[in-house]
Amino acid sequence: MDDPHPHSSAAPALRRLLDLLASGAATEDFAEVLAEARRQGAPAAVLAEIDDATWLALRVHRTMRQHRRREAELTALFDTAGDLAASRDLDAVLQAIVRRARMLLGTDTAYLTLPDQAAGDTYMRVTDGSVSVLFQTLRLSLGDGLGGLVAQTARPYATPDYRSDARFHHTGKIDAGVLDEGLVAIIGVPLLLGGQVIGVLFAADRSPRAFSPDEVALLCTLAAHAAIALDTAKALADTRAALAELNAANEVIQAHSAAVQRAERAHDRLTDLVLRGAEVPDVAAAVATLLGGEVGVRDAEGLVLAGRTPGADGLTDAIAASRAEGRAVRAGDSWVCAVLAGQEPLGSIVLHDRPDLDDADRRLFERAGVVTALLLLLRRSVAETENRVRGELLADLLSAPGRDPAGLTARGRRLGVDLGRPHLVLVAVVDAADRARLAGAASRYLFGSRGISAEHGEAVVLLLPDDGTATPGDAAERAADRLARVAGVPVTVGAGRAAAGPVALAAAYTEGLRCVRALRVLGREGDGASAADLGFLGVLLGDGHDVAAFVGATLGPLLDYDARRGTELVRTLRSYFDCGGSLTRAKDELHVHVNTVVQRLDRVEVLLGHDWNHPERSLELQLALRLQLLADG
Repeated sequence: MDDPHPHSSAAPALRRLLDLLASGAATEDFAEVLAEARRQGAPAAVLAEIDDATWLALRVHRTMRQHRRREAELTALFDTAGDLAASRDLDAVLQAIVRRARMLLGTDTAYLTLPDQAAGDTYMRVTDGSVSVLFQTLRLSLGDGLGGLVAQTARPYATPDYRSDARFHHTGKIDAGVLDEGLVAIIGVPLLLGGQVIGVLFAADRSPRAFSPDEVALLCTLAAHAAIALDTAKALADTRAALAELNAANEVIQAHSAAVQRAERAHDRLTDLVLRGAEVPDVAAAVATLLGGEVGVRDAEGLVLAGRTPGADGLTDAIAASRAEGRAVRAGDSWVCAVLAGQEPLGSIVLHDRPDLDDADRRLFERAGVVTALLLLLRRSVAETENRVRGELLADLLSAPGRDPAGLTARGRRLGVDLGRPHLVLVAVVDAADRARLAGAASRYLFGSRGISAEHGEAVVLLLPDDGTATPGDAAERAADRLARVAGVPVTVGAGRAAAGPVALAAAYTEGLRCVRALRVLGREGDGASAADLGFLGVLLGDGHDVAAFVGATLGPLLDYDARRGTELVRTLRSYFDCGGSLTRAKDELHVHVNTVVQRLDRVEVLLGHDWNHPERSLELQLALRLQLLADG
């Protein structure tokens, strides 16, 4: 039966929004749905519902667009890895790498330069998107231009406006070529092989532009592929030369050729693992089988991601050397290779029990480091996207938990976060200038877990599933230590009690925030604790005001002793404090001899420790005695 009031329901508009999402419509089309409903005279409540649905649809649309962009980047990297494995045509591989660099960064042109050892200069090896013959035939003296700066420092450099940038040496020949091509913004990254710069990969725009860290890392990864292609081509060329010139050493040549083929098969196998969606442990297991040793992988903070890395604490210098040289280095009976994305350390891979690693196997080991870096970048990109979406949920939960608890719970369930199960809420703070570093450290701290984080107010809030293995205070202390190591600055963390449901979780956040503020007031910056760890201050700060637990923790030894022996240590201590510490007045109130009071207080000291009468401890004891008296009354 038709609806007699076709404009009284939001259902048609919601179906239209879903159609737009499914068809990949433009952003402007979504606003038209609400405008059409207004033109048709829909009620205010329906318009509000359509407005909320449009906002959500635009968020989904934006997330899907980001995923498609990430997918395009990763597909291009996988295609490049496939080219390296399948093609022996160096020109085709380098041309594909340069074309993909231009496509992924969205620049007007991309190009690759290589040194000419015979001529003592640098020449354009491959270009894509170039329209200037002068630029395409440009030859650069060593050390000149942005490329010279990249080659000298072995580090990426980017400039939003090449012509006005004074960081590198300008020459009339280079500036003329750049002007003829019309280039303005340029980024260059080194091709590294064995710690040596063997070329430079560039991307450039004909208008001013700033390049993001993600774009720098992506171009560095493509440069690593180009370096591998050049290295493989060189190895094959060396093999052919040896076959032509050393007929007398046929057995040696055949052994070398077999080693190269083994490296190619191994590289194909690693590439296949990546294309099939393998994880870091799968790559580590494959490398261990190929090289006949034990392989372990750790992240940048030293946490084990795969295998075992015995004695890894002693490999710090080797990891630093590998990072500096851009190649695997030997450390005792082990080999170590830093896992890098450009100059950013992502971790390390260690091969044990293979001290006799030859050049081919070492290159295979280094390629395993490149593949591992690719996998870690992929995992991090996915995790960052998920955490951004989940962080929006957490921010909404903390801002207005009571507005729509059921809706928040449903959103969390769709994102893989069950707000109905117990969670720990940690509130982390640093100086305002370091808050961005703390937010990044929180994302890395939660990487691989089901926790989420978000910036909220003056702090970064972390929501962790409570598995019952750690108290809130232990979780806060552990988080403070790890976040400080990742962020590089002291981090103070307060924990609320474990809670479930939006309203209870928001209350736990409030408790954690009060706790972290108390830690800072007490001069305990860089520490982590819960209200329960702060003694009587915890009773005042905690939402639960667990008086019984505080009394039991403070007076427990005396209560147990009185219960077992029938003594009156608790009553004696209360009288002593009530009488201002006067033994004479206390013995009159208790109707006992003064020696009895002294003996009882000696027993109190044995049970509570020699500091029981110090000011801070005395304050806790007096508060506990007062609370016990009120509870008994």
